[in-house]
Amino acid sequence: MTVVTLTTDFGLKDGNVGVMKGVIWRFAPHAQIADLSHLIGPQNIREAALVLARAVPYFPPDSVHVVVVDPGVGTERRPIAAQIGSQKFVAPDNGVLSMVLDRAEQEKQRVEIVHLTKPQYWLPSISNVFHGRDIFAPVAGHLAAGAPLVVLGTPINDPVRLELPKPVPVENGLRGEVLHIDHFGNITTTIRQEHLNGKQQVTVRLGGHEIRGLVRTFGDRPPGSLIALIGSSGDLIVSVGNGSAAGQLNVKIGDPVDVQYEPQQAN
Repeated sequence: MTVVTLTTDFGLKDGNVGVMKGVIWRFAPHAQIADLSHLIGPQNIREAALVLARAVPYFPPDSVHVVVVDPGVGTERRPIAAQIGSQKFVAPDNGVLSMVLDRAEQEKQRVEIVHLTKPQYWLPSISNVFHGRDIFAPVAGHLAAGAPLVVLGTPINDPVRLELPKPVPVENGLRGEVLHIDHFGNITTTIRQEHLNGKQQVTVRLGGHEIRGLVRTFGDRPPGSLIALIGSSGDLIVSVGNGSAAGQLNVKIGDPVDVQYEPQQAN
């Protein structure tokens, strides 16, 4: 039994997610389908890339990950499928696999990508506006049923990549930016644990506020306190205990985040 995941910006109101599941089961009736998210911001490719990259390491080998955040549907953008490490992917070629590809390159994992050019693996009739149903879901079903990647299309080595922001060194610190805001209002930054080189005595500046030091968990300071800590995926995040940091700070994606290293205390 193969696991197939779905990540879309469809929401849950209109039945589109259910239709895609039905198509997948037509070709792979024993597939187990997991919903990563259907609340990605409309056309927000970078958010989808982040959600996908965070989730993929926790799925079993040979899982098939379908991503349909596709503002270019019906245009010349390529539909693609890929083997990246031990996992398979079906998505538009718009950069949504960028973070997964970055990790694969860092870890020297296997990467094979095909442009989906074989209509016999699609539905018979192709809409100009719902490739999730007509191309991506049937291809995912065929992959889940055991079809090899190579039969689905033409190999390519130039997938579209997002220009993902990375922190830059500044005097005695780093400058990053807001990367993501989650359901609770927690603010994920582009600064990661490895960028801090183990430093805990830092001052984080964001939205006109300063946060001194990193805490270990949300409950280490009283409810309502503004805190900074390393999140579950290794990112530096800013939170409010039992509250919304994004609401309190009134920040948005792309706003600057500064980390200043504090001098080490003498023993």
